[in-house]
Amino acid sequence: MSDNDGTINGDSIHDGSGTYDVVLLVEQALSPADAKQVRSLHDEIEDPVVYHVLLPLEDAAARIEASLGTLGAGDLMAAPALAMNDVDIEALRKECADNSSAELQQTLVALQNVGGTCHGKVTSEPPVDALAAMVAAVDAREAIILTRSHVVAEFFHVDWTSRARRKLGVPVLHLIEHENFDEQASGSGEGVSGL
Repeated sequence: MSDNDGTINGDSIHDGSGTYDVVLLVEQALSPADAKQVRSLHDEIEDPVVYHVLLPLEDAAARIEASLGTLGAGDLMAAPALAMNDVDIEALRKECADNSSAELQQTLVALQNVGGTCHGKVTSEPPVDALAAMVAAVDAREAIILTRSHVVAEFFHVDWTSRARRKLGVPVLHLIEHENFDEQASGSGEGVSGL
């Protein structure tokens, strides 16, 4: 727990000794503005801040379901074999893995460009389980979850935050990607507060 004098469990975050580890669970690549905003949260911490980024592997099965879902029910019932035969599952899985890896690299570069020290990995584990494991592995001081700003995406992923808060023993901050702090606080953005 954090005390008013900047100590956590008796360890000062302002003594330049040790690291202040933050685990970021991101849904997509961070923009330079997102990275700057995240970095600004830790400007006053004197210990070296290290970001550990987790990006869930894009789900090939979900992409297939979504593309099939755009077909009319009659079309789907008339020719489901045709629709599935046209899909190269392995190629789609590789494309998803490549896209996720590229988004992770973009995120790491964005954080490095604003002075952040960071590491990251693409994970195929359930996102909150991966977050909890990383928090424990690095003895993180806090976790930050960044989700897309679209209301529909927010509806599906707000549960990441509530599950993480129940599972972790560190503060969890939920941010909306591509919205600055003022937009999120005022409700003028697309996030949940804008409903």
